[in-house]
Amino acid sequence: MQKGDDNNNIRLAAFGEFLLRLHSNGGQRFAQTNGYTAYYAGAEANVCVLLARLGIQASYITRIPGHDIAAAGVQQLRGHGVDTEKIIYGGDKLGLYFTEPGHQVRPTRVIYDREHSSFATLQKGMFNWTEILKDTQVFHWSGVAAALSASSAAVCEEALEAALDAGLIISSDFNYRSTLWKYGQHPAAVMPRLLQHSHITVADLDAAQVYFGIETDPEQPLEDRFRACYIALKERMPRLTTLGMSFRKQTDNRLIYTGALVKDDQFYFSRGFALPQITDQIGTGDAFTAGMLFGILQQYPPQEIIDFAVACGTLKQSIPGDWAIISRNEVTDLMKNGLSGRIVR
Repeated sequence: MQKGDDNNNIRLAAFGEFLLRLHSNGGQRFAQTNGYTAYYAGAEANVCVLLARLGIQASYITRIPGHDIAAAGVQQLRGHGVDTEKIIYGGDKLGLYFTEPGHQVRPTRVIYDREHSSFATLQKGMFNWTEILKDTQVFHWSGVAAALSASSAAVCEEALEAALDAGLIISSDFNYRSTLWKYGQHPAAVMPRLLQHSHITVADLDAAQVYFGIETDPEQPLEDRFRACYIALKERMPRLTTLGMSFRKQTDNRLIYTGALVKDDQFYFSRGFALPQITDQIGTGDAFTAGMLFGILQQYPPQEIIDFAVACGTLKQSIPGDWAIISRNEVTDLMKNGLSGRIVR
């Protein structure tokens, strides 16, 4: 396959919880809002949506209740080209989370309501992984899927064992969420044995510290910390060939969104983009992950992979909701021409 050719033979399957997000209206805080805007979400669903929009066959694996609210979300996934045939149904509750928009001087806030959801009450044996992963080449999951309950973590392990037995490429996202780990296990007791199987991963420095105890010097440039983190992760994740990270840098009163990639022990860094305004930063990391996976699956050169991923993450921050509703042409145009306020007509 040549660089940039659409690879219609590759199928990626992603496993995680499907969510409904309720976002406080009009930039208001939880304590003052009079209403919420609903979006469908979920880290792995977000990845599937963008990959499908970019032309990759993406199958979403989850468990949801069989009611109309969940069904409406599945219909939206299908509308973006995501294969939903591997979704199973059961339980009574769709995972939920609430968001309060941030501001330059105040961070965005998130409150989760995901306990006892259809996904959190998953049990081993509910999925026929051999059948589900048939005709699939890449399996993607994230730390959020293992954070919800001991049983969901066990199903993650079951899925990973099946994916390894089938010879799939394993992709992961560290995706640490401190407020989700409530079932009595520290993430460091769960995540290393799951992440060790990854060939490709997206991480951040804080999650690497929580999961693996990897410390990097905060006084050092991010590029040096990235290199040090990869060297330490490589000792703990023996199959790892590709690591990506995205960063937000504050420089001269400008916020720069950028990223780094190591592939086959070679390091690559993106110049990134200055963000004049952010509409919604939630889902940015998932857009970055999808962009990186797309570049890898299309066999882009490594520098182009990280530049493409950063461009995806940059564009996502202009879009309300969790999904990066963008096209491949928009991404490549941003990479070529930079930020533009022009009208397309």
